[in-house]
Amino acid sequence: MASPPPMGRRVTECRLQVAVTADQTIVFIILGGTLGLFIWNRWRFDVVALVALLSSVVLGVVPADEAFAGFSDPAVVTVAAVLVLSAAIRSSGFLDMALKPLLPRLTHPDVQVFVLAGMVALLSGFMNNVGALAVFLPVALRVAQRTGRSPAALLMPLSFASLLGGLITLIGTPPNLLISGVRRDMLGEGFGIFDFAPVGIGVTLAGLVIITFGWRLIPTDRRGRGAPEDTFRIEDYTTEVRVPPTSPFVGRTVADLEEEGEGDLTVSTIIRDRMREYVPHGHWIILSDDILLLEGDPSVVKRVADAAELALVGGEEIAADPSGGGYGVMEAVVTDSSPIIGSSPAQLQLRRRHGVNLLAIGRRDRTEISRLNRSKISAGDKLVLQGRLEGMPETLSTLGLLPLAERNLRLGQPRHLWLPAAVTGAAVIVATTGLLPVSVTFLAAVVALVVSGTLPLKEAYGAVEWPVLILLAALIPVSEALQTTGGTELLAGALAEGMRALPPVGALALILGATMLVTPVLNNAATVLVMAPIGVGLAGQLGLNPDPFLMAVAVGASCDFLTPIGHQSNTLVMSPAGYRFGDYWRLGLPVSLTVLAVAVPLIAWTWPLS
Repeated sequence: MASPPPMGRRVTECRLQVAVTADQTIVFIILGGTLGLFIWNRWRFDVVALVALLSSVVLGVVPADEAFAGFSDPAVVTVAAVLVLSAAIRSSGFLDMALKPLLPRLTHPDVQVFVLAGMVALLSGFMNNVGALAVFLPVALRVAQRTGRSPAALLMPLSFASLLGGLITLIGTPPNLLISGVRRDMLGEGFGIFDFAPVGIGVTLAGLVIITFGWRLIPTDRRGRGAPEDTFRIEDYTTEVRVPPTSPFVGRTVADLEEEGEGDLTVSTIIRDRMREYVPHGHWIILSDDILLLEGDPSVVKRVADAAELALVGGEEIAADPSGGGYGVMEAVVTDSSPIIGSSPAQLQLRRRHGVNLLAIGRRDRTEISRLNRSKISAGDKLVLQGRLEGMPETLSTLGLLPLAERNLRLGQPRHLWLPAAVTGAAVIVATTGLLPVSVTFLAAVVALVVSGTLPLKEAYGAVEWPVLILLAALIPVSEALQTTGGTELLAGALAEGMRALPPVGALALILGATMLVTPVLNNAATVLVMAPIGVGLAGQLGLNPDPFLMAVAVGASCDFLTPIGHQSNTLVMSPAGYRFGDYWRLGLPVSLTVLAVAVPLIAWTWPLS
């Protein structure tokens, strides 16, 4: 008979067991409080995540020297880089050009939903799904306006399609990146960029079928507030452009040029014959060296000027400065006390004296504007000015101008139509071959666009969703604490005890369903960080392969179709479509059940359970 261990040893073991139990309790309380604060929705989610991190450090479940380890996690770097690349593609005009031949053919409601949702899903596989939705949001609103349909019938399907398409690749959605990081930390190697494709493609196709015919379940009597960019929309501006001899519109009609603006642009004046001014009809032929006065929003003017290769009169080509001190464009309003009231831009010599170019003037009575350089500036005029950004605030103050709400205006900036898409495509290829890690590859793509002048550094920083990154970085150590304290094994053991009577596929379905239920109330990234360790622990308890359980968590965390708060895509469309909280489940419930029914057998077939 073995002798009992010494008393000191038994006391040490008892104390260790108590300490571990206490740490588990602390972690569960912190995660429960975090979940409660997310549901309460009174504090910003990034603030809640930071509070959770600091509480974990103070209470000793996260070592102080590991508190900020999440900020160096490759998943955080990759998410930031993908957001920046998405913004670069969106502002390049590449998609506008690619979609132009297709838009007039979208007439039937089912075709509109299927084509637009399919494009969003496809694009979401290769760029951040929120960025893909943002690209097609104005397109959907334009289609709805042209066909007289409610935007509510289109925007929710597009949001759901962005979530589905993000399942296809590693970079399509942050949960996939996080799941790959969890697998790398726990099993020694992350997922490849297309490891998600067999399951993601099948789930996406099934979901698109439900969305195409199920959009009728959405209440279409909602009235939204318009697209996000319309929040800052002002009346149209008047912009001067010159027609160079190389323009493809030389010899074509005014109506052709206005058609390029899709009804949102007007050629109000043609200046030719030694500066004589004409009010043209649509059949007038555009000649080389004509000066045209275009009326329209600067974003529309930019798109048409790029397509027609028109040169801004008085504008200088922007050369982006990687140091951050480059040129840019700002909108400003002339105050009642401005010293420039009653003067023309020619008299003010804006470029020589103040280092800025006047690109456009916005005024309610545009008939008073003949030539920009000669028009007398009035109080209330809106001006689009181009100059060095670092000196712009001082210049606006000197001229008595107030800056308007900032928009992503690229009027007067050089066009880089293909480069952002080409660089992103090259990054995907390099990441696929495994030559470099995904995080390094996409960060290199961002640096290439900034250094080449394609993407101004200010826009690159502005494209990053910093609250999302802080959320990820802050919760990574907290979720690791759940594992290091044994909390994941405890939860996995409880789940495994309840699943012993279930077949392995049933256990897989349960973890997928549980993750889908948690996602609407817990941010999808936080859901991954909480549920992934549980999934791995559950697989270990049942003696099964952990990969299918990680895949189930990835799918479940990305598929919140029931509420507007579980994913940013759903939140993004809520205001433009005028949705209410209870509108989402009407279409979201059939889509969720479809995902559950299709994903489980696909995961089990692609990633064997044993």
